[in-house]
Amino acid sequence: MSVLPVHRHDDLRLLPDPLRVITKPFMPGEETYPDGSSRIDLVLRRVMAMPETEVVATLGSAAAEFVGRHRDLDSALERNFAMVAGRLDDPAALSDDRRRLIGAYFTNEYSIEGAALGNPSVVAAPDQSGLAEGEVRFMMSLRAVGEGHISSIEFRTGVIGDDMKIVLEDPSRHAQTGDRTTAIYDKDFFTAKLGDLGAMNDVANMVLSRLGSAFTMAELEAAILGLDDHGVDRAISFETTRLLHWLASSNYRISFPETTDISERVIFPGGPTESHGMEDARMVRFVHDDGSVVYYATYTAFNGFQILPQLIETDDFRSFRIATLSGECAQNKGIALFPRKLGGEFLALGRHDNVNNFLMTSTDVRIWRETELIQEPSRPWELMQLGNCGSPLETEAGWLVITHGVGPFRRYALGAVLLDLHDPSRVIGHLREPLLVPVAEEREGYVPNVVYSCGSMIHAGHVVMPYGFADVGASVATIPLGELLTRLTQ
Repeated sequence: MSVLPVHRHDDLRLLPDPLRVITKPFMPGEETYPDGSSRIDLVLRRVMAMPETEVVATLGSAAAEFVGRHRDLDSALERNFAMVAGRLDDPAALSDDRRRLIGAYFTNEYSIEGAALGNPSVVAAPDQSGLAEGEVRFMMSLRAVGEGHISSIEFRTGVIGDDMKIVLEDPSRHAQTGDRTTAIYDKDFFTAKLGDLGAMNDVANMVLSRLGSAFTMAELEAAILGLDDHGVDRAISFETTRLLHWLASSNYRISFPETTDISERVIFPGGPTESHGMEDARMVRFVHDDGSVVYYATYTAFNGFQILPQLIETDDFRSFRIATLSGECAQNKGIALFPRKLGGEFLALGRHDNVNNFLMTSTDVRIWRETELIQEPSRPWELMQLGNCGSPLETEAGWLVITHGVGPFRRYALGAVLLDLHDPSRVIGHLREPLLVPVAEEREGYVPNVVYSCGSMIHAGHVVMPYGFADVGASVATIPLGELLTRLTQ
């Protein structure tokens, strides 16, 4: 059998750029000195002792070196000043320069791509205006990895023509993390998640009984303080209330100014579940039964000890809702949503045993309890484990799923399966040979011998498949859809 034609777009090579930096709060160690002061207190005293002329000169010198690297440095300095302002007697009396200089001492730059850029997914963008006939604008998500191997989510845009010419727009030289706010919480979801965690006890019931069906972080705090009214010993309630705070902090919203370019918007870890990274976002353009469109992205949150699947929701890529997933099946890595409901239910692929592909169903996109095994490793190149490489693509022949498999020497290869259009639990086609394996120039890197994708799209009779290689960079391959389906249906 002839080799399936897979065209690598070698002119599209996305590599990490250490110049793409964000500002982060910098908190020194919390050592306590003989007088009871912390290092933060000592730094604040030193800055407060500076003459105003020295404050102005020091801030001017520092800002001159950093201002061109950030779109709005003053706002970042003010935010970081606010974190320590409560330790000062009268922060409102300080000059703007002194406030910002204090903020500068508690700020550091972080190179979001300092280590790697990869594991992309791609969807048709919300805005398709201004294009020539046969063109489509796409949105690409990427996993950026920086110091400490902390992952964040970035975006790029580009245009694909019907001749498969792909133009990727250059990213902005600026990057920023947006404004983070707490979410409005759903009591039913909170109850379900606490049940998953084995924490639905008397203390949790007391707190939740004081809340409405939807509540804010402030209302949750008030309900926790209300435990004192019931005479609950805080030593007894500590673990449960800590878990309630943890769960609430893991659900939040983030928004960016309209004036920012999409490539400037970085979703950086903010909740406790993702303190060590947000990995492998699988984007999908989801069309509801009424025709409305929303973009979902499932990703893996990592806190340094355990992983947890979470969900991003947006309709404009400017404002994002981050939510925890619940249910017995919301475990492990690699959940990928179908792009529409079937039979009135949400469907997703998952790999909650870390080895096989499962089909999951639910009436709620955030709660997953029903699952069915649909594929186990069977080819030599996937015998160790397999999983999906993004959301299924709908074709007349069935649901096309790009997969990954792990073989000898832990080499990752990409494959494909075809699921029945009306009953996706049925695998009706499976490639005998890999679709894509690492070639020589893609083998070497932070994690050698790996190619990986988080989501493809179909355009002009081709599968457009972005992929990461060796946990270093990313590229794009295109495959004729008809020939791929022929192989899968033979």
